[in-house]
Amino acid sequence: MSREIIIGIMIPLIGTVLGAGMVFLLKNEMNTSLQKALLGFASGVMIAASVWSLLIPAIEMAEEQGKTPWLPASVGFLLGILFLLVLDSIMPHLHMDKEKPEGIKANLKKSTMLVLAVTLHNIPEGMAVGVVFAGLTTENIAISLAGAFALSIGIAIQNFPEGAIISLPLKSEGLTSKRAFTYGALSGVVEPIAAVITILLTRIVVPILPYLLAFAAGAMIYVVVEELIPESQAGEHSNVGTIGVAIGFVIMMILDIALG
Repeated sequence: MSREIIIGIMIPLIGTVLGAGMVFLLKNEMNTSLQKALLGFASGVMIAASVWSLLIPAIEMAEEQGKTPWLPASVGFLLGILFLLVLDSIMPHLHMDKEKPEGIKANLKKSTMLVLAVTLHNIPEGMAVGVVFAGLTTENIAISLAGAFALSIGIAIQNFPEGAIISLPLKSEGLTSKRAFTYGALSGVVEPIAAVITILLTRIVVPILPYLLAFAAGAMIYVVVEELIPESQAGEHSNVGTIGVAIGFVIMMILDIALG
């Protein structure tokens, strides 16, 4: 695995770690309006990344392989949605501002289930980075090194608020700042792991790369629609979350087009 790929798959984790580090700088839980804006921002980044970094390259790659362009994108996207739907139903986890856990019943601490909820969100992001960098190893013209790094940087940017959003509530739950930071940072470790697994899988079966790109897009859109946007729109001042979506979408779109 080249140095560029290793750096690329580690960038999103750095974003999570830096965000989790905010627990040492902020004394209290994050302001509700700011949290809504950041959740919206993360949603916008993931939507734009799903289109420009994943679905469009999947369609272009399918054309290069002589396949029906829309077929791998459609099938992969729906399978990604289904995968996260199943994972969401199985993995025990607890979302912010919720009292009832989701997934299979398990005797886990509230802090552990909060971390698992964020970890669940991070799996498709790691897959997205992995599959894009895997595309570079196939020397496919639909994916450039700059475009792959644009996706990594975009996900790192939206991981920063996610890291803060998970670590600060853990501190308010009674954990020490150091422990809350550790849990927040560990929630992002799944991203490089998922990226490496995806890269290895793609190297084995190159023809499925368009399907994997669309699969990652579907998984990311599931997280946005099922969790991030509803959380950003809950309660009062939902327009703050909407503005966050717009800003996140535009920033990721600019990153992808300018660097891709």
